Amino acid sequence: MKTYFLRLARVGLFLAFLVVIVGAWVRLTDAGLGCPDWPGCYGQLVVPGSASEQADAATAFPERPLDVGKAWREMIHRYLATGLGLICMLLAGLAWLNRADPAQPRRMPAVLFGVVVLQGLLGMWTVTLLLKPVIVVAHLLGGLTTLGLLFWLGEWHREDLLSITPAPLLKLLAPIAVIVLTLQISLGGWTSANYAALACPDFPTCQTRWWPPTADFQEGFVIWRGLGVDYEGGVLDNPARVSIHFAHRLGAILTTAILGFLGWLMARRIQFRLDGVVLLVTLMLQLIIGVSIVLYSAPLVIAVAHNGVAALLLLTVLNANQRIRHNK
Repeated sequence: MKTYFLRLARVGLFLAFLVVIVGAWVRLTDAGLGCPDWPGCYGQLVVPGSASEQADAATAFPERPLDVGKAWREMIHRYLATGLGLICMLLAGLAWLNRADPAQPRRMPAVLFGVVVLQGLLGMWTVTLLLKPVIVVAHLLGGLTTLGLLFWLGEWHREDLLSITPAPLLKLLAPIAVIVLTLQISLGGWTSANYAALACPDFPTCQTRWWPPTADFQEGFVIWRGLGVDYEGGVLDNPARVSIHFAHRLGAILTTAILGFLGWLMARRIQFRLDGVVLLVTLMLQLIIGVSIVLYSAPLVIAVAHNGVAALLLLTVLNANQRIRHNK
């Protein structure tokens, strides 16, 4: 049964990655409110197609005219997320059935199922609270947590690693890298949710200065602004958006330093060399994509790729932790 569990966890991992990518595509094409209700779309489980169904949708939601393209993008994301939820539920069930096996993870599948349930609620609140940024960021982090848990449950560590005890610095730095990267991804989500990706249209400067004089950090990082605010298109003025964008750039410097140092340390040791090189290459790719978003005014393909490579970067850092943890 453990073999089936591992295979299902790995299938779930790839589906979770697809859900993250499609979620970014939905957000970046302004389709987050493509269906103004939840879990259906204009009162149906599929996007209204016939003229009568579309007329009923217009009557039921006059404030949200139906855009078929946006509605389908949102529903495709929900269908994929539902499939992922079923896989996570099956994993929790298999773990419970195989609980007598000491090698069977038991707590983590239960945590995974709880995270997926919370993700469903966050998906609902993303719609009902009109794209409130703190909910959007929480939904993003929940998706990446699901991705990370599935990766860990899939047990991707190699059994042929040399049995050499990792340096104490590696043991310390690897979990710190997870924390720093999570904070940076949160900043990236906050930047996207507040439509601040192009608030600094130049690079490496921001608003032609190394430290933008118009930045309003206090306004840019107000977490809760009450209920009933429609955040589609953003509600912040330019100085607040500049502060958010600039904070994400500062975070990128710190994240690059820590992840780069971790990758370099790993690449120097033969048993971690491949993992370190993959981490460094993924980090460099993410930096190139991030700069390209500014230089080319955030084309959709590059913006979606930025989200996807962030997820891959998270997996490489989790992989580093898993390799170090299993090599003792």
